[in-house]
Amino acid sequence: MEIGIDSFASASVDSNFESGKNNSKSLNQLIQRIEFADKMGLDVFGIGEHYRKEFLDSAPSLILAAAAARTKKIILTSAVTVLSAADPVRVFQNFATLDLISQGRAEMVVGRGSFTESFPLFGLNLHDYDDLFTEKLDLLLNIQKNEVVNWSGNFRPPLKNQAIYPRPFQEKLPIWIGVGGTPASFARAGKLGLPLMVAIIGGDTHRFRPLIDLYREAGRKAGHSPEQLKVGLHSLGFVAKKSEEAVNSYYPGYAAMFTKIGKERGFAPVTKVGFDAQNGKLGALVVGEPEEVAQKIIRHSEALGGITRFTFQMDAGLPHEKLMEAIALIGTKVSPLVNSKV
Repeated sequence: MEIGIDSFASASVDSNFESGKNNSKSLNQLIQRIEFADKMGLDVFGIGEHYRKEFLDSAPSLILAAAAARTKKIILTSAVTVLSAADPVRVFQNFATLDLISQGRAEMVVGRGSFTESFPLFGLNLHDYDDLFTEKLDLLLNIQKNEVVNWSGNFRPPLKNQAIYPRPFQEKLPIWIGVGGTPASFARAGKLGLPLMVAIIGGDTHRFRPLIDLYREAGRKAGHSPEQLKVGLHSLGFVAKKSEEAVNSYYPGYAAMFTKIGKERGFAPVTKVGFDAQNGKLGALVVGEPEEVAQKIIRHSEALGGITRFTFQMDAGLPHEKLMEAIALIGTKVSPLVNSKV
């Protein structure tokens, strides 16, 4: 199983979000963490895409390109590219360029995004939320397969015998579909035969099994092989030498972040009781010491019928030093433990 990390490029906890120096420090420390993850043997590092003050990832391909020049083996991917709000031509060109710089280590996970700031920012209508994604995914896959593109749709001018450059280092640039909990999204990914990255940030992980089965069945009916229908899992998590240390380090930032987001969406504030329940054996959170974290990843994989990739999302106001320690533990302890059992 591939083990990695996804980051939303959080601004420094000491930052007032306005200071260029503080934000520069945060981004450079992120690139240091990607470089360190590569040295620790992690398989993949993903960068999200948001348009909020507290996240510095509005240009993920630039962050990944900077990391590509300082890494050797680690896969570099988006987590996720908000395709609904982007031009698929530019998305492909950006990641094809990243693939050339990294010599074949670029991937992208595309999705609709769980935040909506990009829609008014780029003059898009939220009523077109799914139609935009469907059409733009169709164009992106067309570009992935064809150097010269003929295509037309409703939200973009048509392309007639238009060559798209550069082409990637890999013969076919890998594209995953990022999903939350919408059944139609799982079925669409299966029908297209695209690998699936499932973000499970709450609830009991095993409850997603029917959706994973829906994905696999849709893929089977469309004639895709089981090997083609890969499933990855993106979960909130953190690793420290001892469980108590992991929880005490992670919970305050987690509570602050999700209470803030919850207030925007009309949810109740985060409580420690709720956190502990989510971090139990069946819950979605993966916070603890290496042995219990590895065991939980294996349980999640078994509950979902087998996964090929697991990524930690550790952005919760944690300082750079603790994140570096967690990366070391994931690379030297968690990943070997998981892969000795699967």
